[in-house]
Amino acid sequence: LVLHYFYVMQYSETHEQAAWVAYVLDPSHLTYEDRERPFFVEDPKVPTHSADWRNYRGSGYDRGHLCPAGDRRFSELAYNQTFYTSNISPQDREFNAGPWNDLEQQVRRWCKRYGRLYVITGGVLRNGLPAIGEEGVSVPEYFFKVVVRGEGPNRKAIGFLMENRPHQASLQTYAVPVDRIESLSGLDFFPSLEQQEEDRLESGVRPSEWGL
Repeated sequence: LVLHYFYVMQYSETHEQAAWVAYVLDPSHLTYEDRERPFFVEDPKVPTHSADWRNYRGSGYDRGHLCPAGDRRFSELAYNQTFYTSNISPQDREFNAGPWNDLEQQVRRWCKRYGRLYVITGGVLRNGLPAIGEEGVSVPEYFFKVVVRGEGPNRKAIGFLMENRPHQASLQTYAVPVDRIESLSGLDFFPSLEQQEEDRLESGVRPSEWGL
């Protein structure tokens, strides 16, 4: 488990990337500061060392951010920390610039509309994935994002699952029950909630609650 100032993650040494990244997105974070893009560097808080950025060179894959740099422009430190190599995963270039970018922008619009959001994101990691570079960085077949807003009985959640390949469709097409993401990834997103509340949030797909 790796805690940074503005996001937290669980690093998978086997796959040389984060199994998940979680962060809070608050309306106050949505600034448009013009920050200089830093170099990707290894994460100083990963004791086994996060994968070197050179694993991506010549691979044909983008160094896809999990916690988006665009969500962290409010602070130079916050922005720079998104360029740790623990926070990137191999993404198809058209996917990264297409549906994945569309979803990141939609999350920002939701933040402006609904207020504070809680976001969990990552690649679906499993045995047998193709890998790139000398360190064997796994290439996920799917990427997920889970977004939560509200508190108590007003709490709402939505999940997205996207194939790591070129494609373009409405975001509603990619909406899935959080249960499905848990089943594929082996993760448990809301273990501290009461079982009834957890079941309510994780079952079903309700894009209309999010204006989709």
